[in-house]
Amino acid sequence: MAPERETARERVPAGATAANRHRFRLDQPRPRRLRLLPEYDPEAFGRLSERVARFIGTGRFLVWMTVIVIVWIGWNTFAPRHLRFDEYPFIFLTLALSLQASYAAPLILLAQNRQDDRDRVNLEQDRRQNERSIADTEYLTREVAALRIGLGEVATRDWIRSELQDLVKELEDRQDGHRDRSAVPAVPADRTRGRDADDR
Repeated sequence: MAPERETARERVPAGATAANRHRFRLDQPRPRRLRLLPEYDPEAFGRLSERVARFIGTGRFLVWMTVIVIVWIGWNTFAPRHLRFDEYPFIFLTLALSLQASYAAPLILLAQNRQDDRDRVNLEQDRRQNERSIADTEYLTREVAALRIGLGEVATRDWIRSELQDLVKELEDRQDGHRDRSAVPAVPADRTRGRDADDR
């Protein structure tokens, strides 16, 4: 049995040498497969449902619907009998209205779901924007506080003016002190020497 297994393994090519195995290229799109269900673009269908729902929610739709129902009932009531297509219980009108309602309800729900998705995305973007705004506001608040602290240590115009006035007063006082000293008569140098000699 062992040789039969080896021959079976040898018959099936594997790896890079597999000639009969179909390999898909990654740089090319895959071929389209046959599908039993019809394909449709969900985005286009969603846009169509929104248009229909938007039209159904307008006064124009109500006016046209009312006109159609009045004409329908009037025609099938007052027209000659051989031209009437829906007699008194108006079964065909009921069927048409129920068919219209059965299509309108899912289309409106689909449009509402799309609107909810858009609102959710907008709320998420607003939340992120608010977080960014709060972070920016906190950063600016810290910067303003740092500037206030820094300005507390910076010399202002009034402080410089007061310091200059103090310096001017000090210089004037020194100048007055020099004038007073120069007004006092100087002692001759010989007398000082004589006194020093006497003291010695």
